[in-house]
Amino acid sequence: MPPPAPRRRAIDIVRDELRQLVTIKPSDRPWQMPFAAALANGLPLFVGAFFGHLEYGLISSLGGLVFLYLPETPMAHRMVSLMATAFGMIACYALGVMSHVLPAVMTPVLTFIAILVTMVCRFYRVGVPGSLFFIMAAAIGAYSPGDILQIPQKVGLIAMGSLLACLIAFFYSLFILSRRAPKPVEPIPPATFDFVVFDSLVIGLAVGLSLALAQLLQMENAYWVPISCLAVIQGMSLRAVWEKQLQRLLGTAIGLVLSWALLSLPLEKWSIAVTITLLAFIIETAVVRHYGFAAIFITPLTLLLAEAGNLGQLDPGTLVQARFLDTLLGCAVGLAGGVCLHDPRVRSAIGRPIRRLLGVGREPQ
Repeated sequence: MPPPAPRRRAIDIVRDELRQLVTIKPSDRPWQMPFAAALANGLPLFVGAFFGHLEYGLISSLGGLVFLYLPETPMAHRMVSLMATAFGMIACYALGVMSHVLPAVMTPVLTFIAILVTMVCRFYRVGVPGSLFFIMAAAIGAYSPGDILQIPQKVGLIAMGSLLACLIAFFYSLFILSRRAPKPVEPIPPATFDFVVFDSLVIGLAVGLSLALAQLLQMENAYWVPISCLAVIQGMSLRAVWEKQLQRLLGTAIGLVLSWALLSLPLEKWSIAVTITLLAFIIETAVVRHYGFAAIFITPLTLLLAEAGNLGQLDPGTLVQARFLDTLLGCAVGLAGGVCLHDPRVRSAIGRPIRRLLGVGREPQ
């Protein structure tokens, strides 16, 4: 006797979720791209370790994330796009670092950054990772220890890391374009209010709300909360948001175990540099094939970038537990924001007053 219809539907849903979790997507990404990305992340760390200032290398390594925005277009378009991305990364980190000096404005500043950067990325159709690493740089900067006199130095360090990433991207592009024809530069589709303005406002407010809740709950060093929230809510559909949340939770849970194992080792400056470089290579090799698997390695990479400067003062178990709670809160707010973003009734209820406030009429269907 077949199972009742509701039970059968539940079984089908579980099977579909399990299939999504184990599906590995094909990719034609050349191995040289993850290698160049790992070099952009790792080289500043080796330089910092050589001069006995790993903390400087960690800041510059954040600038190396700029490389991940390299498009597959002709050389001129590649480099102009990447230099614009580098400027945005430096500006976001600078605002984040400045907000650390005035904790009362940290949440409004990160909310503003999330809204503005998401608008720009959507207007220019910036592909994956979208606004994620801009917010990550701002959040890590906001929770970095230091005083107002250190701001110019920190901003200079991330600028140097971003410029190094552009230099590595230039030589990588010379190599790869001699072997692969570039993709044509696609014309930017017309901007729409819903896609560019409304979605960005909801995403930015969700990121700000996640950080505000973290501060209300007195979570220490809660830079991971807005990052987790943004990573989940960026899905292009509610199903994508749910899948991203599920994969991120499972990947982060396993990644935190890996993080605990790594942080329990007697790491020093050279081993930290090697570990981050290897993690960056693995992530960029895996992320286009399976996001959940890549999230296993994204977790220790981000923890090391943010915490490696003071590992001797941290208990690995306490740190891992705190980041897991951060992930739960960020994913929960991200999922709630995703429901608001993709539910037609919620969009209509929220969008109507925003349109009236901005004096924007409804777009033709």
